[in-house]
Amino acid sequence: MKIIVNLDVMMAKRKISLNELSEKVNITPANLSILKTGKAKAIRFSTLEALCSILKCQPGDLLEFQEN
Repeated sequence: MKIIVNLDVMMAKRKISLNELSEKVNITPANLSILKTGKAKAIRFSTLEALCSILKCQPGDLLEFQEN
């Protein structure tokens, strides 16, 4: 099983840069980049909530489950 992070897709749809989003979510651009590239091992609910609030989306828009 694999979790796919679609943060880059939502950022493109909302026309928001990595630096702008990191400021609004209050996490470093490096940590946001790790999440965006799918290399993160975990995400805090508070971060997910902030991302959804700023990007005006649902958690399912950002995270996708893919079976092997």
